Amino acid sequence: MNKKKAKLVYKHNSFDIIEEGNFVICAISGKEIPLNQLAYWNVELQEAYYSPLEVNTRFKSLNNKK
Repeated sequence: MNKKKAKLVYKHNSFDIIEEGNFVICAISGKEIPLNQLAYWNVELQEAYYSPLEVNTRFKSLNNKK
């Protein structure tokens, strides 16, 4: 099976696939996230996250800029 990075548009409770693929990349860790396991993303930043740990890291970094 060939792996290909997907391009998505993240919405509040879903995402649209713009370019077909098997995975996206976590904006924090750089890990591959299979689309069938994608559960965490930020609509405003249009970023995907591997787990709640990466979500928390991004949240803290955004709050430190304020």
